[in-house]
Amino acid sequence: MTPAELSQAVQAAVSAAIQAGELTVDVPAHVTVERPKNRDHGDYATNVALQLAKAAGKPPRAVAEILSARLREITGVAKVDIAGPGFLNITLDAATQGELARTIVEAGEAYGRNEALKGLAINLEFVSANPTGPIHIGGVRWAAVGDSLARVLKATGAEVSTEYYLNDAGVQITKFAKSLKAAANGQPVPEDGYVGEYIVDIAKAVTEGVPGILELPEDEQLSAFRTEGLKLMVAEIQRSMVEFGVHFDTWFSEQTLHESGAVGQAIERLREQGHVFDRDGAIWLRTTDFGDDKDRVLIKADGETTYFAADAAYYLSKRDRGAEVSVYMLGADHHGYVNRLKAIAACAGDDMDRNIEVMIGQFVKMLRDGKEVRLSKRAGNIITIDDVIDWIGVDAARYMLVRQSTDSTITIDIDVVTSQTKDNPVFYVQYAHARMCSVARNAVEKGITRSADFKPELLDSEWENDLLGQLGEFPRVLAKAGELREPHHVATYLEELSRAFHRFYDNCHILPKKGDDEVTDLTHARLWLADATRTTLANGLGLLGVSAPERM
Repeated sequence: MTPAELSQAVQAAVSAAIQAGELTVDVPAHVTVERPKNRDHGDYATNVALQLAKAAGKPPRAVAEILSARLREITGVAKVDIAGPGFLNITLDAATQGELARTIVEAGEAYGRNEALKGLAINLEFVSANPTGPIHIGGVRWAAVGDSLARVLKATGAEVSTEYYLNDAGVQITKFAKSLKAAANGQPVPEDGYVGEYIVDIAKAVTEGVPGILELPEDEQLSAFRTEGLKLMVAEIQRSMVEFGVHFDTWFSEQTLHESGAVGQAIERLREQGHVFDRDGAIWLRTTDFGDDKDRVLIKADGETTYFAADAAYYLSKRDRGAEVSVYMLGADHHGYVNRLKAIAACAGDDMDRNIEVMIGQFVKMLRDGKEVRLSKRAGNIITIDDVIDWIGVDAARYMLVRQSTDSTITIDIDVVTSQTKDNPVFYVQYAHARMCSVARNAVEKGITRSADFKPELLDSEWENDLLGQLGEFPRVLAKAGELREPHHVATYLEELSRAFHRFYDNCHILPKKGDDEVTDLTHARLWLADATRTTLANGLGLLGVSAPERM
């Protein structure tokens, strides 16, 4: 029995009590069933009696007495105790608890998936670094978190569209083009220009790809470096995303907003909503009505369009393309964008607390030999995605970057995450999976197959009970990660599950130790449990975009 099934059983008990006239309440839409920290308090606990007491007009313990009698009648429930002010502590019999192993194995890749966010259309935009250089370490964090979040959201029933916003218009692209032109002509880097070996490499590629470019007039030469250099830089970013296992459904060009007239159309739509005004020759959006610290200019007095105008058009584009919720994932230096982006949604007539979400990710530090690593040879002054992959690999990078809440700064010790020890979290989790694959191979070598005659009641030791309890939590953890937009909960869960498995493995012999030892029903039952754990770990790692190796 999974926690979700037990929750439904509790709801059924409430419904039965209502029909019998024992309670006068509405059946709650959701009943919380949790695994207690103290296992003396049973396998699961629920506060449903406290939840219903006021509406029922009865003390919580009186409600608990009514429900406990109903719950004791449920097949598989061994014991129900009332604790404290009215908590219900439920103990399942070993067979009911152990049956979960069969449920997981038969579900396979589908185990854990649920419909908590069914029907919700989400546009998830992440990374979106300016195409003026390689993806830096902050963007690498968003690549790991964003792609994992997309997988989690899909696994919880949401309709997800992933998107990379290419800021391919404006001043920074001009600086990039000027930097390429200077490098190609052997000239000094322009003021506020871009440096690093990648600039030299791209400049050389453009020169080779456009014969005679250096003989063109200055303006034409700059235009060519802008166009061709941008193509090469975007291709480089796309290559690195593929290598990092990240897929985007859409690569959205800012330039297309200007070329298609979408910016002007967006301004008129916002004007119709009553939030656009003219002052001092400029066109403004009154964002202060919705919590922004100042109103924002859309069109300057000289007729130049601002980045903010493109931001407004881009938000409306997402809504027009069917996004019910637009999620923006921004870097630590973009706190000032939160209110203004939400104000755009409000000015467009949307619910700024529902239709738009802005996530801010904190910084990442990398250590080697106890010292912070700051520089990249190729980019000159930043750590790039290629550096991260070279130093620790895709699996370790993705796992470590998604392992903590985006609200916290991450410090990654290169020496630790490249070691094969329990201090390395990704190794610890992957090793648990590989260990179970080894068990399966050894079973085949011994001629032992997982018997269809599964006796779940034999999985009754404290280690087996603990492992089964952890396995049952996966669907709920996944739903929580999706609802809160926090995929780090999946990583935390995988580490807890791995600890439970290693304890089980160290204390319970799965296979006979000697060739002539008897193969028993318990052997088969534990193979079911090991397979269930392997399935769950593989599913969880897959949601993080991390491999589940069979050998290590």
